[in-house]
Amino acid sequence: MTTLLQRPLLGLLLGGALLTASCSKDNLAPSAPAPVATPAPQNATAVNGVMLQGFYWDVPLSNTQGTWWQVLGSKATEFSTAGFTAVWLPPAYKGGSVYDVGYGVYDRYDLGEFNQKGTVATRYGTLAQLQSAITALHGKGIQVYEDMVMNHLTSADAQEQFNYNGTNYNVYTSFTYPGRGNTYSSFKWHYYNFNGTQQAPNNGWYQWNAWDFQPYANGDAYDNLLGSEIRYADVNQRTETKNWGNWITTKLGLDGYRLDATKHIQTSFVNEWLDAVKGTSGRFAVSEAWFRNLSDMNNYAAATGGRTSLFDVPLHYTFQSMSSGNGAWDMRGLQFAGFTEANGPLSVSFVDNHDTDQQGGGLYSPVVNLKMLAYAYILTREKGYPCVFYKDYYNYNLGTQISKLMQIRKANAYGSAYEYTSVDDADYYAYSRSGDSTHKGLMLVLNDGGSARTKGITSPFKSATLTDKTGNYGGTITTDANGYGNFPVQARSYSVWVPN
Repeated sequence: MTTLLQRPLLGLLLGGALLTASCSKDNLAPSAPAPVATPAPQNATAVNGVMLQGFYWDVPLSNTQGTWWQVLGSKATEFSTAGFTAVWLPPAYKGGSVYDVGYGVYDRYDLGEFNQKGTVATRYGTLAQLQSAITALHGKGIQVYEDMVMNHLTSADAQEQFNYNGTNYNVYTSFTYPGRGNTYSSFKWHYYNFNGTQQAPNNGWYQWNAWDFQPYANGDAYDNLLGSEIRYADVNQRTETKNWGNWITTKLGLDGYRLDATKHIQTSFVNEWLDAVKGTSGRFAVSEAWFRNLSDMNNYAAATGGRTSLFDVPLHYTFQSMSSGNGAWDMRGLQFAGFTEANGPLSVSFVDNHDTDQQGGGLYSPVVNLKMLAYAYILTREKGYPCVFYKDYYNYNLGTQISKLMQIRKANAYGSAYEYTSVDDADYYAYSRSGDSTHKGLMLVLNDGGSARTKGITSPFKSATLTDKTGNYGGTITTDANGYGNFPVQARSYSVWVPN
């Protein structure tokens, strides 16, 4: 293994201002911290829309409905009825085998169409089944976002021997795609298209070109993640990856993108790709820039200039802290929390995903306890674009509760928001939406404690009778002419009180 050579990342973090969560104000005005970047118009995001992550790490190869693409297509009506407005698909292209979940990319132009790596279908099915699923989703008015893995390739067709600066290499870096040939693209990948590669016998890194950028964010972001690391310092790879992005957009009729592992990709190229592929089309884009630190998130939003939304990683870890506390955590930690509060227009809020749920994975950090409190939080929030995890909805049997919250979101989550900083305590958290001329608003109350709680709150709802629309707390409550009322919530539960 050679010594790592590194070079600066062009333009990253220069002038990236830091933001902190806004301070509390004890009035009924919404919190409104200034964003670090203004997003481009994103027409694919419906008002109060909800995204579904339509897969998890180890989805079965065979299901009652057939392949995974057939599972998703068969549920299009169900997704629409539940209130999902978009589905994020897993990587749809060929990996190293039928068992690859898509992140070990072999051929980005093989969507389950060519006999390569011992299979025609990907783990999720064939191209025809994928296109049929997308047609079914589009037929129900559901947007489709594809997972774009652009950092690396794996499972090369052959080894290559070469000498670089006096060092001899014999590594698997030749991608010639004998099963596909030149269909869709004649571009072939060789060692000079990469900076280095991670290979057996010890999964060590062999490097010959300089990495595209130096580590940043205290070393949390770095170029070489896995496989054969694509060299985006060269124009040929940049051009080919942009061409592929435009090709797959047209081929599948995509409405948006989820960009994988962007803190491992040269940020100037991420921007270039988004300008060339997403452009001003109105399609949506969200990037996985996995920074736990809010300042790093804000800096990355500035460095990408509002071209892409970002998953709210700090908020996920806030939920994990609540889960780990399992009743002992201070619920005031939810006030003005995460990137969602700091830059709502660019935030995709989530509770768990395929990585955080994957036991043994590097990002394993599941929200095990009090998970529905976290979903109640993101689905009633003024800011952020919520993403629901398929495994939570179906495998963990939270679908009925989540769909109820989605109905509440669609009917009532409108108007200015308010954090009740003078009311909240270690167990009790309250948050309201005032409503608008056609929607009645709501009062969210969360309780991680072991006994039911009630607190007096001056709400936006004057002389009103309210019902907990979740059904978690029976009966009604009333407020006086000033909006003051007593808002109860069961132990380890949540309520969403809505004016009748």
